[in-house]
Amino acid sequence: MSAANQFRQTIRRLECGPSYEFAPFVLDTTQHALLKDGNPVALTPKTYDMLLLLVQNSGRMLSKEELMRILWPDSFVEESNLTQQVSMIRRVLGDSASDPRYIVTVPGRGYRFIPEVLRCEDKEERSSSNVLTAQVFGGTGDRESEDQTTKAGMVARKSLEPIAPYTPTRSKSNRWALLSIAALALLVAAVTGITKLRHVPISAPSQSGTPQSAMPRSLAILPLQNLRQDSKSDFLGFSLADAVITKLDYVSSLTVRPSTAVERYRNQVIDIKKVGGELNVDTLLTGSFLRDRDKLRITYQLIEVKTEKILGRGTIDLKYDDLLEVQDNVAHRIIQELELNLSPSEAERIKPDAPINPLAYEYYLRGVDLHGQHRFPLAIKMLEKSTEIDPGYAPAWAYLGAAYTSDAAFEFGGREQYRRAQAAYERALSLQPSQLDAQIFFANLLVDTGKVEQAVPLLRDALRTNPNYAAAHWELGYAYRFAGMLNESVAECERARQIDPLVKANGSVFNTYLYLGRYDQFLRSLPDVNDSSFLLFYRGFGEYYQNDWERASKDFDRAYELEPSLYAEIGKGLSESIAHREADGLQILRGLESKVREREVGDPEAAYKIAQAYAILGDKGSALRVLRRSIESGFFPYTYVAADPLLNGLHNEPEFKKNLEVARERHESFKSRFF
Repeated sequence: MSAANQFRQTIRRLECGPSYEFAPFVLDTTQHALLKDGNPVALTPKTYDMLLLLVQNSGRMLSKEELMRILWPDSFVEESNLTQQVSMIRRVLGDSASDPRYIVTVPGRGYRFIPEVLRCEDKEERSSSNVLTAQVFGGTGDRESEDQTTKAGMVARKSLEPIAPYTPTRSKSNRWALLSIAALALLVAAVTGITKLRHVPISAPSQSGTPQSAMPRSLAILPLQNLRQDSKSDFLGFSLADAVITKLDYVSSLTVRPSTAVERYRNQVIDIKKVGGELNVDTLLTGSFLRDRDKLRITYQLIEVKTEKILGRGTIDLKYDDLLEVQDNVAHRIIQELELNLSPSEAERIKPDAPINPLAYEYYLRGVDLHGQHRFPLAIKMLEKSTEIDPGYAPAWAYLGAAYTSDAAFEFGGREQYRRAQAAYERALSLQPSQLDAQIFFANLLVDTGKVEQAVPLLRDALRTNPNYAAAHWELGYAYRFAGMLNESVAECERARQIDPLVKANGSVFNTYLYLGRYDQFLRSLPDVNDSSFLLFYRGFGEYYQNDWERASKDFDRAYELEPSLYAEIGKGLSESIAHREADGLQILRGLESKVREREVGDPEAAYKIAQAYAILGDKGSALRVLRRSIESGFFPYTYVAADPLLNGLHNEPEFKKNLEVARERHESFKSRFF
């Protein structure tokens, strides 16, 4: 018998077999789940398979060669893969190699599972019989029976409705056990109760001018785990997850957390409920990958967070040069498993992308991974290489623009990088006019460079593509804030946070609350963190508006200690004013202004805050000069400027009145054009 056939027979026996109990754990082979005290524990598919083999052979040593032959049939893998799986099992079981309670290492030979294992087959059969009786004869049963009914209904439905193969991928469907006549009765009852998620329009329009939709299902796609300790392939874990996220952004009945929100879960053991709570989602997709020369195997599972039930799972085997197939295959499976209804335009947009040169696509994935790590100069090199090899792939141009923008903002790349970013975004949109990433990234750049009037049409167009795209609502609120449409800005940003409570949670703040004088609400909207210079500055800034000088000074100083960035230096200047060290504060601001002017970095909103700090420190001339530059560069929230208490010392100055009139005129022009 070939290794592949042996593996298939082994897994088939596991899928159809009983549960196994080794207190406090139960291995449920029907649901492919490990339970601890009745609560599911997350495992990758390969880790689950290995644990089953060990448990089924409790008391018997399994050699390393035997384990590798069964778990990785027809593939060459290194022993380190096996070691890693054992380590992951020990971690979830709370075991250790030095003091083993579950897995003993037989030095140089293999592993033995040592606890006494109780087969729960009889118990399962009795439970299934009780559930069947309740379903067929209308009994309600107890809570345990209801839970078993849900499980049985899920298995029955998936058994008779397997996921249709999706060409041109080479994925292999999971094999399900044959159902008995009794299970068919369960299926009828289960299917009767199935309710598909639908995209239900709501009549009230949003400020963007597009109809709002019912709250969509929420999903986080976590970085894939590399099962081989191979740093050369690590980039695939994050970048392939990002590719699927990008694909699903066009589906309005599903909101997917952005890759910036899931990046921190690289190479982490996942606690489903903990991660689901942190990301505020009802569904998670976890998975792993294994590369062997020119072959790649990806396994994944779709999990409902509340119940930790596996809604679907799959394996994709493909050649390394066919990486582009992954995003299409996984996105298609998610849509099927969550039973999402797509509009004709959505179905069109998630069709497989046009072919791209495999090497160009690899450079693209590497660039995405480096951008996620904030290694912007290296990301630029990878993405430039991708677009050089194959200039026809719109997402590569969109991410190249994002890398240029980030380099300009965080690496002081200056005005030239902004120019390159705009050219890259324009190239992406010429290739794919409704490319959401390009529209969002480009709009953000336009706002930051004083072209808010050009940004609004891009964002409204993005919301016509997907009315439930949280990032587009947030960026539109950002644009409205610059133009002084403060109530409209609040509406868009609150809509964004309603769809995705974590949208821009670490990269932007709800400044509009601050500008409306809603200081308590502004402070409540900030994440409770103490390790982000940017967020600490804004917490101190809100406290400063509340005249809470002691706390404000503490947060400003902490932000500056962590990272003396543009905003942190503004905060440090304000902290010096609190301590009545005005000369020191002015020295900081003048150095900062000189650096901003020399390197041509910083957006007009940041310039406004420099003007505020100058005003507080008593340098009216510098405050008025920087205020004028801020307004002329594109930050013109007229009502906020007119009432800002931090500028009280300037109100009687003729130059202030001139600046205020410039802000009013542009604000009124914007208002008449877009509202």
